[in-house]
Amino acid sequence: MTTTTDSAGTETDTAVDLARVEAFAGQVSSDLTHAYHSISTYLGDRLGLWRTLAELGMATSAEVAQRSGLAERYVREWLCVQAAAGYVTLESHTPGEADVFGLPVEHAMVLADDNSPAAVVAGFEVAAAVWAGVDRLAHAYTTGEGVPWGAHDSRLFTGVQRFYATIYRASLLTEWIPAIDGLAQRLRAGIHVLDVGCGLGVPTILLAEAFPNSTFVGVDTHEESIRQATTAAESAGVADRVRFTVGSAHDYGDTFDAILFFDALHDFGEPVQALNHARMSLRTGGQVVAVEPFAHDSLADNLTNPVALLFYSGSSYLCVPHSVADGSTSLGAQAGPERLLEVFRAAGLSSARVAATTASNLILEARPVP
Repeated sequence: MTTTTDSAGTETDTAVDLARVEAFAGQVSSDLTHAYHSISTYLGDRLGLWRTLAELGMATSAEVAQRSGLAERYVREWLCVQAAAGYVTLESHTPGEADVFGLPVEHAMVLADDNSPAAVVAGFEVAAAVWAGVDRLAHAYTTGEGVPWGAHDSRLFTGVQRFYATIYRASLLTEWIPAIDGLAQRLRAGIHVLDVGCGLGVPTILLAEAFPNSTFVGVDTHEESIRQATTAAESAGVADRVRFTVGSAHDYGDTFDAILFFDALHDFGEPVQALNHARMSLRTGGQVVAVEPFAHDSLADNLTNPVALLFYSGSSYLCVPHSVADGSTSLGAQAGPERLLEVFRAAGLSSARVAATTASNLILEARPVP
């Protein structure tokens, strides 16, 4: 039994379910354990330890340290952490001899290879960037001010690029583009395409590689992202058909046959104006396409999604703070299809529809009505 006092000063005895307290304390303790462990997982990625283990298969701490060029005592403790987490296996333990650790190939696909369809380790680089900027977020929560994308720790940009590249490689050409009526055929024939909020340009470059008859432009307000995207296009051999430029969703020039927003529309502070500018920048027969995080139309329904915590966390740390800095509207990453369609319609794109729904994304498409 515990006593609580309300705003009027009235005391009320409330029964406390001690079993519920114990269960919740266990849940929070487990979350705290994972928070501590996430630091070690990130260090393994940053220092190349996951890749080293994948190459060696099974090894002692001394062998891992020698291959990676790191201090053996730290590597040994790191391996103990990962063994406790179940990320690595303890292959042999003989008293008086060095322990042998292994990284199963299935675990390596998740932790050691960015090109794997199961790769998610880059998310820990994003988390590191968020932790590095937590004081700035606390200030924003207190004052109501925004945090623009470029104000975050630089690990955010590379972490997001790596994390989302896995999704883009898996879905862009196989699910999203085929879901948009006629877009694949037009891309094959050759059209002029704009990627708004292009970041480091991963989907733009993937499209350029797949559709050599089309030309592409990426626009983003973050200068460093544009610099890195330009370098990536050169490395991919598509710089003759891909151009990245600094600019906002409201001020780019030229006209385009297709204007694409990849996980960007909900980040804009003025999404209606962004879509209205896209509508006015379309050539005859053009299309506007937005790929957004999957969401239902209500919080209650979203909470049934097993990755709701991840989506809402990313939204509260990154998407909402940027949109607050960018304008007066803050959709958040879990806006849902109806709210997103309202934004399209408010921009004069009354034909907007959800073209496809996947486990992680909504694909919306609209064509201006004559």
